[in-house]
This record gives sequence, structure tokens and C-alpha cells, in this order.
Amino acid sequence: MDLQNRVRKRPRRMTFGAISLSAMAAVTVLGLVPAGPAVAEEQVKQASDVASAAAEHAKKQVGKPYRYGGTGPGSFDCSGLVQWSYKKAGKSLSRTTYSQIAEGKAAKRSNLRKGDLVFFYRGPSHVGIYLEDGKMVHAPKPGRRIEIVKMNRYWKNNFAGARRVA
Repeated sequence: MDLQNRVRKRPRRMTFGAISLSAMAAVTVLGLVPAGPAVAEEQVKQASDVASAAAEHAKKQVGKPYRYGGTGPGSFDCSGLVQWSYKKAGKSLSRTTYSQIAEGKAAKRSNLRKGDLVFFYRGPSHVGIYLEDGKMVHAPKPGRRIEIVKMNRYWKNNFAGARRVA
């Protein structure tokens, strides 16, 4: 058997360099490598578009009645309004105030953006969607209708936190 035939029959071994390049290609294709600044900026813009759209969907519900357990479109409770509005904007959120407060990232009251979720009371037991200029839209309580309110002293005193979910 000559040398050329022996080389062909021997299985090829991948070198460390070839394995590393293959692994990097897979990681890049799967999106596991941190994105560059331009991609990150686009993702923030897309998220803010979703949040803004959710706020607009919620505003269109003003005047509809509050109903405990209501998930729309005819009536809502507070967390049902939030869930429905975000779903219309293309993002799924959990159903209750207690689970919604665990979603997304914490947002400071001094740095709220349109579409941020704002929570109130112990538990918390109430949620609304921040609109801008110190206002929010929410489904208040039985006997009332969805409304836009200024987050005045009452709301500031009962503020429990905020989450940026998009």
C-alpha cells in the first residue's frame, strides 16, 4: 500500500482552530453573541414602539366599564387592560397584577416612559399604563370606567413600583 492510499483511509481529525471557527460561526448564527451598538439601538426602538402602541390601545378603551376578571374587549379589570393592550401591540404578558410586576425590568418613577407599567398599593394590587406627562390609563374599580388620570399626590403616595416590559 502506498503512502497516498494510507492517508485517504485515515479519518480526518479537526484541528482546534477549525473547531473554534465552527463553534463561533454557530454562536453568531444563533444570535448568542452580544449585538453591536446599532443592533441594540434598533432593539430599544422596537421595544419602545411596542410600549407606545400598547399605551395607545389602552387609551382607546377609555370609557369602557371596569369588571373584576375582565379581559376585554367589552370590559376590563386593571391587569386585564394591561394584558389586552400589550397583546394588541404584539407582546404577551401574564394575567394578574401580582405576576405582571415580575416581568420586564424595574423602572424608576423619575424615569418613566410611555408604556411602562405602574403599580400601586401593597401586593401590589393595582396596575396602570404610564402615558407621559405624569398621566396613566387604568381600570380603577367596580362602578367606574377606564380613565386617564394625573398621577397626583394620591397615586404618588400609593406607588409600589414600575416595570418596563417592552
